[in-house]
Amino acid sequence: MLPTIQKSCNDMLSKWKTSISKEGSSELDVWPHIQTLTADVISRTAFGSSFEEGRKIFEVLREQMNLLIQALMFAYIPGWRFVPNRLNRKLKSNHHEMGELETTASLLVWTMVLLCIHPEWQERAREEVCQVFGNREPKFEELNQLKVFVIGNDKTYKNVQGSNPFLYRQCEGICYISPLLTRANFKEIKLGEFIIPPGVFLSLPIIFVHRDHEYWGDDAKKFNPDRFSEVVSKASKNQISFLSFGWGPRICIGQNFALLEAKLALAMILQKFTFQLSPTYVHAPTRGITVYPQHGANIILHKI
Repeated sequence: MLPTIQKSCNDMLSKWKTSISKEGSSELDVWPHIQTLTADVISRTAFGSSFEEGRKIFEVLREQMNLLIQALMFAYIPGWRFVPNRLNRKLKSNHHEMGELETTASLLVWTMVLLCIHPEWQERAREEVCQVFGNREPKFEELNQLKVFVIGNDKTYKNVQGSNPFLYRQCEGICYISPLLTRANFKEIKLGEFIIPPGVFLSLPIIFVHRDHEYWGDDAKKFNPDRFSEVVSKASKNQISFLSFGWGPRICIGQNFALLEAKLALAMILQKFTFQLSPTYVHAPTRGITVYPQHGANIILHKI
């Protein structure tokens, strides 16, 4: 799938290059571009030549997310989801039209914002990318050679989500790709000192776990990619403290795909541009299905 992902990345970067002025820089809201990139990638890889069919499913999914946010406002009214109103009918019809989709848009946009806030890490990542790949497109086997710029068990992406030098703990750790993990228990269980009866929905706020001083130490709220200089399990006092993609048998099925896409896209961006936050950037992480920038991500791009 790597060549397909590269094609989508190149399409986006070509548009960025055309926006650059004669002075060699340009201000751009990268958020809609990154959303389009992730839509293109999943469409091309999942549907091949049926690219428009993939686009349609992605558009339906985006609508479904917005409808779900509206429906959550009434979630505590018993039986509300069975009421045959327009909202519930649309949710049901969309559900039959689409399958499940993973996305890396939020992961990428917050990583770029983070690297603007911490330019020293942007330079360290770019130096390594240029050393490993030079000016050519990255190859799959070479991605594993990156040490500073890492994903999954790699540094760079871990602080953006709550544990990655770049891509995991986002914006000084205040926002996450998925803010909550929600599960339901089907039998009585004991959780610490609490007895939980069957049928209870349990929500685990990832942001609190990823910023807990008990697990991460006194610098839990600090952007510190070096905490992941070794494997993730050694970055905290509890190896299950990093939950960006869930944990256990229901861990995100698209984790490896999402991280490959994000790693490749960011490497290609770093090869071609330096970037900084625009004075017009407004920091407003907003919770939806994922955490996204409410007012976009205005970034000044400088062509290398």
